[in-house]
Amino acid sequence: EVIDAALHHHSDLDIARPYTVIVQIADALSATRPGARRDTLERYLRRIEDLEKIAASFKGVDTAYAISAGREIRVIVKPELITDEEAKNLAREIAKKIEESMEFIGQVKVTVIREKREVDFAR
Repeated sequence: EVIDAALHHHSDLDIARPYTVIVQIADALSATRPGARRDTLERYLRRIEDLEKIAASFKGVDTAYAISAGREIRVIVKPELITDEEAKNLAREIAKKIEESMEFIGQVKVTVIREKREVDFAR
């Protein structure tokens, strides 16, 4: 059973044993972790930096942080420059640019945060 799982875990054909499916699932999950598939720390850090640079290149972006091993980018915008509707469109534009200019496994979640606070005091 172990030999069968090792030989066939990259193939959808001839899955005769349940261990093969378990190994396929484990292989798919492990491929998304940082450093998987012989990814060097340097390439991993470059990918994180590239995500942040792409997001920061858009008008109205204050800061951008890649989190969750590069599976999510949180983009904080300047509320005086970006409306709520523009924030929604910005998330899609950033996602499209990431799709066009980067290679990655799985998906990258783009979260645009627009927050404006008004503070006053009752005396």
